[in-house]
Amino acid sequence: MHDPSLPAYVPFATEPLGIMRSLKAARRNLLEILPELAVRQPMVSGRTGIRWHMVMDPEAIRRVLLEKVDNYPKSRATKNILRPAIGDSLFVAEGAHWRWQRRAAAPVFSHRNVQALAPIMAAAADRSAARIASAGDRAIDLLEETVRTTFDVISEVTFSGEGAFDAEAVHRAIDAYIGAAGRVSLMDMLGLPDWLPRPSRMFSGPVVQQMKSVADQAIEARRARGASDIPDLLDLLLAGVDPETKRAMNTSELRDNLLTFIVAGHETTALTLAWSLYLCSFDQEVQERARAEIIRVCGEGPITGEMIGKLTYVRQIVDEALRLYPPAGILSRTATEADTLCGREIKPGDTVMIPVYALHRHHQLWQEPNAFRPDRFADKDPVDRYAYLPFGDGPRICIGASFAIQESVLILAKLLQKSRFELVPGRPPKPVMILTLRPDTGVWLTATPV
Repeated sequence: MHDPSLPAYVPFATEPLGIMRSLKAARRNLLEILPELAVRQPMVSGRTGIRWHMVMDPEAIRRVLLEKVDNYPKSRATKNILRPAIGDSLFVAEGAHWRWQRRAAAPVFSHRNVQALAPIMAAAADRSAARIASAGDRAIDLLEETVRTTFDVISEVTFSGEGAFDAEAVHRAIDAYIGAAGRVSLMDMLGLPDWLPRPSRMFSGPVVQQMKSVADQAIEARRARGASDIPDLLDLLLAGVDPETKRAMNTSELRDNLLTFIVAGHETTALTLAWSLYLCSFDQEVQERARAEIIRVCGEGPITGEMIGKLTYVRQIVDEALRLYPPAGILSRTATEADTLCGREIKPGDTVMIPVYALHRHHQLWQEPNAFRPDRFADKDPVDRYAYLPFGDGPRICIGASFAIQESVLILAKLLQKSRFELVPGRPPKPVMILTLRPDTGVWLTATPV
């Protein structure tokens, strides 16, 4: 039974599921395959067709993500799902091909460039607050609203809002692809060879090809036209070169990375915002304390980039939402060399998972792990760095982490400044993970003007 004093969670499995029950659970909700042992032990191992290990020990995670990162590339299943849609972009590429792209793209997400985007985020937040106010007493799905708002931002910062690129069509196409292809197949669980086609991924091919073609045309049009007066994400990527090799991205590399940023750059932030608003509605005292901080720092006027660093409690709410509902709830790697983790043998070909959802609720790492307590982040170093991984870590830490945090804090502050949010009785969200951790039926709240 769910404890009503705790925010929404998925109970962990208390018995071994076996291969067919594991497959059924994984296709319905990946969180359901996580065993109760994963929040009490440093490591859990088993075999479901292929050997797998779930790692929750911070030192072992540090080894996988930092010290031996080249020996633990992203899992074959992850690549098989994503490569048809986003090619060998930063999210999927490995080794030298990943390194040069990362060096070329890193300046795009510099502190200065991210801070310069605050006015675009603020304008989108204002439009969102106005839409919420116009709903009156009606219940609103805040997930749908935050997806619209963050998509508003990514469209503007990617393509300066120009009409030549139907970014919304691209988003729908990728969403449709992931809906069809993103579910774990029996072939993946049995470890069958990658060259065997997965039927669910074959049918979505034409949609993806059309999407890529539209993106290619937009990139070529920008090359011909030249940069905007205020550079957007596409301008910065077109200008980006690897400082070591002086190599620049060609059209297909640019396109694959842009599609990655469009999807990753808005859906994960939308989820963080929706969960944050749910948690603020779940605990009205937290909401009131956040609103008092917002009024003290910003008054009732605009929220600017310079104010974000002073909204420390709002940031703690975002951090705690990312702990309870990390968008990437499970990181999956495939070992390429023999190793030892937590005293246990790792063989080449083993799947090594970091179940971030379980890590963030581990009883040895967190006090009251299932409770909503933003104050646990009041101390800047509350817990081992490798016990809290909303953006991953090591050299492959999410390149857009600072962009996502700035956007989340700014938009959450604006919405709380203008409205008081309350839960709709009988409509709690349920965390469900396919590729990202989403509230399965949305986040239904009512909003009243402050």
